Amino acid sequence: MKLSSRARYGMRAILELAMEYGKDPLQIKTIAEREDISNKYLEQLIAMLKAAGLVRSIRGPRGGYLLAKPPAEIKLKEVFVTLEGPMIPAECLDHPEFCPRCMDCATREIWSELQDAINSVLESVTLADLVERSLSGKKNTNYQI
Repeated sequence: MKLSSRARYGMRAILELAMEYGKDPLQIKTIAEREDISNKYLEQLIAMLKAAGLVRSIRGPRGGYLLAKPPAEIKLKEVFVTLEGPMIPAECLDHPEFCPRCMDCATREIWSELQDAINSVLESVTLADLVERSLSGKKNTNYQI
């Protein structure tokens, strides 16, 4: 399983906004330069985050983008689902009719556990947590799954 560039770049972009929370809006150009993302691609990602109510825009010469709510109120799961859609490792978890062996499949249980574990981690971490990790330079990987 591999995350798309949309999820990776989108998370980096919204982290930039979280790092600047309470300050002036950030322009696309600034975020793009800091994160080495093309302006055009970043505009698409920001549009998705804005449509989900996670980011808001300010017009004018000193305008740009801000988080729509405090970093502590935005869980990574919200960001991830906005950018990638729900985390479903196997089609049968969402659509049991997809596989006739669905109800007797031992591997389906594993895919379900994997889905639950990923969702648990994404639900337990906020943008404020990422800001703290970024500022401290530490990578806390003590997750309880």
